[in-house]
Amino acid sequence: MRKNIVAGNWKMNKNLQEGIALAKELNEVLSADKPNCDVIICTPFIHLASVTPIVDKSIIGVGAENCADKASGAYTGEVSAEMVASTGAQYVILGHSERRAYYHETVDILTEKVKLALANNLKPIFCIGEVLEEREANKQNEVVEAQLASVFSLSAEDFGKVILAYEPVWAIGTGKTATPEQAEEIHAHIRSLVAAKYGQEVAENTSILYGGSCKPSNAKELFAKPDVDGGLIGGAALKAADFKGIIDAFK
Repeated sequence: MRKNIVAGNWKMNKNLQEGIALAKELNEVLSADKPNCDVIICTPFIHLASVTPIVDKSIIGVGAENCADKASGAYTGEVSAEMVASTGAQYVILGHSERRAYYHETVDILTEKVKLALANNLKPIFCIGEVLEEREANKQNEVVEAQLASVFSLSAEDFGKVILAYEPVWAIGTGKTATPEQAEEIHAHIRSLVAAKYGQEVAENTSILYGGSCKPSNAKELFAKPDVDGGLIGGAALKAADFKGIIDAFK
């Protein structure tokens, strides 16, 4: 049975001290009022080794926002999947729209990242989604299908460790939000693609998160849709009260 998940993507925000303070606050809030879903916080690399020891891992999982497509070597400034795992982190976001757009991450690059993450026992939160021009041209279905190639190269067993996150890129940081009906339509399509590749059972066990301007005010309506299994949260994950408000949508 698939899990309901609320994951926070801190992006390039919070210095180390601020990040530790936020992790402690979230840990206290969620320890006092246990969530009815899995909760993950994905932090900048510099936070990982400090944050993982201070959260209750039965309540909060910790992940990185990226990892390298190489195992090790002379790649100045890169952080390998093995390094991420050595901090105690359990997850890694891969294929985020910002990585695709600003750093030109291709299907081939992301395929290598996914394989390295899994080889180091990290669970990928794999992002897919279309930009505004593609949505307006009604190409969203073919866009997500092409992007899924990076994880559709996996065995069924390995694919079962992947969490998918659909991001309508046109709704990230813009204040726009896909309607619950739009979100459900594409989530159902993504699940149908998984079923066609791996079978219905694998598809039914795959968590697909919504990642576009999800807030406490709209989370409950979005998460009520049958194929929306939670959210990958950006800005609202940077404030404990807002993040908790989204988590509480599953109560």
